[in-house]
Amino acid sequence: MTRKVHIKTYGCQMNVYDSQRMADVLAPIGYATADTPEGADLVILNTCHIREKAADKVYSELGRLAKLKAAKDGMMIAVAGCVAQAEGAEISRRAPAVDIVVGPQAYHRLPQMIAEIHRGAGRRLDTEFPALDKFDALPAASGATGPARFLTVQEGCDKFCTFCVVPYTRGAEYSRRAASIIAEARNMVATGAREITLLGQNVNAYSAEGPDGKDWGLARLIRALAEIDGLARIRYTTSHPRDMGDDLIAAHGEVPALMPFLHLPVQSGSDKILDAMNRKHTADEYRRLIDRLRHARADLALSSDFIVGFPGESDADFAATMQLIRDVGFVQAFSFKYSRRPGTPASAMPKQIAEPAKDARLQELQEELFRQQTAFNLSLTGQTLPVLFDRPGRNPGQVAGRSPFLQSVHVTGPLSLIGSVAMVEITGGSQNSLGGQLAHAEAA
Repeated sequence: MTRKVHIKTYGCQMNVYDSQRMADVLAPIGYATADTPEGADLVILNTCHIREKAADKVYSELGRLAKLKAAKDGMMIAVAGCVAQAEGAEISRRAPAVDIVVGPQAYHRLPQMIAEIHRGAGRRLDTEFPALDKFDALPAASGATGPARFLTVQEGCDKFCTFCVVPYTRGAEYSRRAASIIAEARNMVATGAREITLLGQNVNAYSAEGPDGKDWGLARLIRALAEIDGLARIRYTTSHPRDMGDDLIAAHGEVPALMPFLHLPVQSGSDKILDAMNRKHTADEYRRLIDRLRHARADLALSSDFIVGFPGESDADFAATMQLIRDVGFVQAFSFKYSRRPGTPASAMPKQIAEPAKDARLQELQEELFRQQTAFNLSLTGQTLPVLFDRPGRNPGQVAGRSPFLQSVHVTGPLSLIGSVAMVEITGGSQNSLGGQLAHAEAA
């Protein structure tokens, strides 16, 4: 009998990947995907715990699902991901309609948990960090489609930034064996992938055994993946400045498939705040690292993360962040007001910043970042760029894709372009996207 599962994904790209792998795990026991909770026998909320009020959104959704479950005989509800890991017991207490609570390191055990419920075992809770490599227990990835896909290569973080919950919800840094990653990448390419983004909470800390028995870092893995016929583009995210080694910097200049776009979070431009965050690098060390990267790849475009209003941040500290932004130049960024995450060291720090000051700083910072982003996009006008088309455009007769620098690009063209790389003459740009016209199609 075919049953249906609906998976709602919150948060990061790694959760998108995890949701697809949950679908892969459930397919052999008869679960097909459903577009809505109303059409599902099992609803999974794959949650994120990074931002403030993330858990509140989950509990609000669970309230709606509880009413649906009461009206639908046999329906099950599961909470997965980082909120499940951080608040498993609280979910069990506050949301009695939930049948399964499973952390991000244990979702490969979903079929077993479902079977135990059907045998009358009651609610299942699994938020352990098992020694077994969960990736060895997962079936071959099969459900993902599209020319651009995600592939998790590393999980967890050992950095313990004082504002971050990741070490507590995802555990210590763990890297998958290179052979397993290469096999999954080959399968992705065989089913239509042209671009793969390598994912990790701290992806450039990747370190695992390679097929040759030697320890491979991210640079060696990228070079191996670049040899796969049909794989045109490689990206990776998210990185830490402390793990940007010489070999990875060199790869940016030597591996054509590695796109000239790097997301490298700095968080602050103030050494005092960076120290309080436990980032273990200074603002000038970040600047020098960027100089080395741009020496290796002159057209490298940069993205970053910024937190304003961290405890103790003075006007001078914020000004230092603004100066770093002006010095480096970013084509994209994610910026947030600091929010307390329970259990993190920063949540107990003195000198918490008032919300109005956070709001004003965030507005000033975002205005500069948006100005830089728009200026970079406009600077590409008249250039011809290779674009990987991956979806229909917003308007009839349009197709859309991504430039090497990750901007969205829209052109008039046939849907048959989807899955191919074509040269596009950029005719204009805005803050968030580029417009262009097809120059000539080119398989890449």
